[in-house]
Amino acid sequence: MMEGKAYIRQLKNRKRGIELFRVLALSLGLALLFGSLYHHFYDQGHYRAYYLVFVCAVVIFLAFQRIWKIDEKYISRYLDSQFPQLEDSSSLLLKDAQELGLLEGLQVQKITQYLPLKTVFKDTTTKIGIAFAGLAIGIATFFGIDYLPSLSSSALSDQQGPAKGRATEKVPPQVSTYRISIVPPAYTGNATREQEQFALKAETGAKITWNIRTNKAIGMFYIIFNGQEKFKLNASEGNATVWSFSRKLEKQGFYQLELDGVKSDLYQIDVIPDFPVNIRIQQPKPQTTIDIGVPQQIELKALLTDDYGITNAFISATMASGKGESVSFTEKKLSFNEAFKGKKSAQLQKHIDLKSLGMKPGDELYFFIQAKDNKGQQSRSDVYTVSIVDTAELMSMAGMTSGVNLVPEYFRSQRQIILDTEKLLAEKASISVDEFKKRSNTLGIDQKLLRLKYGQFLGEENETEIGGSDHDDHDGHDHGDQKEQPEKFGDVQALMDKYAHKHDIAEDATFFEPEIKAQLKAVLNEMWTAELKLRTYVPQDALPFEYKALRLLKDLQQKSRVYVAKTTIKTAPLKPEKRLTGELNQITEAQQNLHYELKDHTQEELKLLLALLDLHKNGQAFSADEKALLQSGEKQIMIATASHPATYLPALKSLRRLSVQKIPAGSDLNSVSKAIYQILGTGNTLPQASTKGSDQKLAEQYFNHLKGY
Repeated sequence: MMEGKAYIRQLKNRKRGIELFRVLALSLGLALLFGSLYHHFYDQGHYRAYYLVFVCAVVIFLAFQRIWKIDEKYISRYLDSQFPQLEDSSSLLLKDAQELGLLEGLQVQKITQYLPLKTVFKDTTTKIGIAFAGLAIGIATFFGIDYLPSLSSSALSDQQGPAKGRATEKVPPQVSTYRISIVPPAYTGNATREQEQFALKAETGAKITWNIRTNKAIGMFYIIFNGQEKFKLNASEGNATVWSFSRKLEKQGFYQLELDGVKSDLYQIDVIPDFPVNIRIQQPKPQTTIDIGVPQQIELKALLTDDYGITNAFISATMASGKGESVSFTEKKLSFNEAFKGKKSAQLQKHIDLKSLGMKPGDELYFFIQAKDNKGQQSRSDVYTVSIVDTAELMSMAGMTSGVNLVPEYFRSQRQIILDTEKLLAEKASISVDEFKKRSNTLGIDQKLLRLKYGQFLGEENETEIGGSDHDDHDGHDHGDQKEQPEKFGDVQALMDKYAHKHDIAEDATFFEPEIKAQLKAVLNEMWTAELKLRTYVPQDALPFEYKALRLLKDLQQKSRVYVAKTTIKTAPLKPEKRLTGELNQITEAQQNLHYELKDHTQEELKLLLALLDLHKNGQAFSADEKALLQSGEKQIMIATASHPATYLPALKSLRRLSVQKIPAGSDLNSVSKAIYQILGTGNTLPQASTKGSDQKLAEQYFNHLKGY
C-alpha cells in the first residue's frame, strides 16, 4: 500500500513542477519582451523594468494557477475523472493498510494493476510548448531589439517635449550643435526650459534665446521671421562659430535660418495664448422675477477658470428705482468671500439679500461679475437682471383703457378676486370661522369660473382640463352606446376609434401664437393653484398665485401693443429771398468723379495656380513662367502661414520643393492644392437671386430713417 501513496505523491510533485516551470518561463519571457521594449523606446530603467515585469507576471500567474492547491486529493480526483477503469477508487490508495476494510483491500488490489504509468497528464506537452514559445519570443526580443528604429526622438516627441523631436527636423549642415532657451513670463509660474529643436511652442510673451554653434566660420548669419522680418545674429567669443539671438515671442508663425546666403528649412512657431478669465454664471437665470410671497433674495453661483491664475473677482451691481423721469440709479460693488491667490479655477457663491441693498417692490437689479487674471487682463460676464414685482403697478389700470385687449372684463375680475382676498384676510379676526370658510370657498368658486372662461381661449371642453386639453373625461359628449361589442377582425377603423378622440384638439382650436398659448396655460395653472388654496380655507397661501396670474395676464396684454417711432424726411431749408427770382448763375452742371481702385488679383492668381497644379499631376516639369506663378502663390501661402502655421506650413514647404523638383511629387501637389482650397474657401454661386422681400426693404428703409442716413 505504500507503493500507492508513493505513486500519488510522485504525480503531485510532477504536476507542481510542470505548472511552476510554465509560470516562470512565461514570466521570464514577458519580462524580457516588455523590459527590452521599454528600455529601447524610453532609454531608461533597464534592469529595473525587467525585474518589475517578472515579479508582476509571477504574482498574476500564481493568483490564477494556485499551485499550492495541488495535493494528493487533487491528484486522486484527477485520476478518477480521467481514467474510468479506476472505478472512482483512487482515493483508497491514500489510506494505510490497517485502515482498509475487506472490500476496500480487494478494490485496491484490483485497481493497482490499472494505474497509468505514462501520459498521466494529457495536456503536459501543450503547456510546456506554450511556455517555451513565450520564453523564445522574450529572448528573441532581448537580443534583436537593437535592430528596431528608436522612437524616442520622433514618435515620442509629443509626449516627452520638444527636446526629443530633433530627428524630425532638417538641420542646416553648417550647424553642429544648438540649444534654445525658453523663459516664460513670470505671471505664468512656469519654469525656464531648454530644448534641442528649432520648432517652438511657448507662452505668449516668452523670451526665446537661440545659442547656435557652427562647424565652420560663418560670414553672415540671419534669422527670418514669417518671410518678412530679418535679423542679424551676433557672433560670440570673438569667433564666427558661436552665435546667439534673443527675441520676445508675441505671435505665432514660422522662421528660418540663413547662413551665408543659404536658407534652412521652415520651422514652426506655436504660441500658447493667455485668455482672460472665463466666467460662467450657473445661478440665477439671466432674467429673474421675484413674485409676491417669495423671499427677496437670490443665490449667486459662478464658475471662474483661467489659464494661469485668478487674482480678483467682484460683483458690480446697479439698482434702478422709480419710474419715468424720476428713475435713480445706485451702484454697489459686492465682493466674494474667497481668497483667490492665483487659483486657476474657483467655484464662487454669494447670497444677496435684496432688502439689505435697499430695494423695494418695483425696483430692478442689474449685475455682472468682473474678474482679473495674473496678467492683468479683465473680463466680465453678461448682465443679469433681477426684478421685484410691484403690487401697486399690477393693481393699477393705467394704460389698460386703450389698445388691443383680450378680455378686459376678465382681467378686472382677477383684480377683484385679489382685492376680495386681501379684504377677507384683513377681516379674519372680526368674523366667525364659518363665515371665513364660506367667503373663502366663494372666492374659490369665482376663481374657478374665471379659470373656465380663460380655458375657452385654449379650446378646453370641460372643467377637468387645466391649461390644455385632457381627454380622459368626456363629459357632455355622446360617444354612443358604451356596451361592449364583438370586434371584427381586420376592421382598422374600429380599432382606431378606441384610441382616437373625434373632437377638435385644444392645441389647434385657437388662432393664438404658441408663445401666447404657453402663457395662457401658465395663467390657468396659477388660477388652479389659487382655487385649491381658497377652497381649502388658506387664502393667505392663495394670494401669491393670484398675483402671479395677474402679472402674467398684464404681460400678455402688453404684448399686444406695438410701439412705432416717428420718422421725418430731412430737407434743406428754403431761402425766401431766392424764391421766384429765376437766377441760375450759381447752378453748375453735375459732374461725376469716378475713382478706379486697383483690384486685388489674389483670388485669381490662386485659382490659376490651382489649375496649374492639376495639369502637372502627370509628372510634367514646371517651366520658367510656371515657376514664377509658383513664387507668386508662395507669397499668399506665406501670409496665411504667418497666422496659421500648423495648417499651412507643410504646404509652404511642399511649394518650395516643387520649385526645385524636376518631376513634381504627387504628395507635394496635393498638399499645396489642399491649402489653396482652404484659403479660397467657398465662394458665392453666381448668378444669385436676391433674398430680400419687399417687407424687408421697407424695414431697412425705416431703419435708415431712424438712424438719419
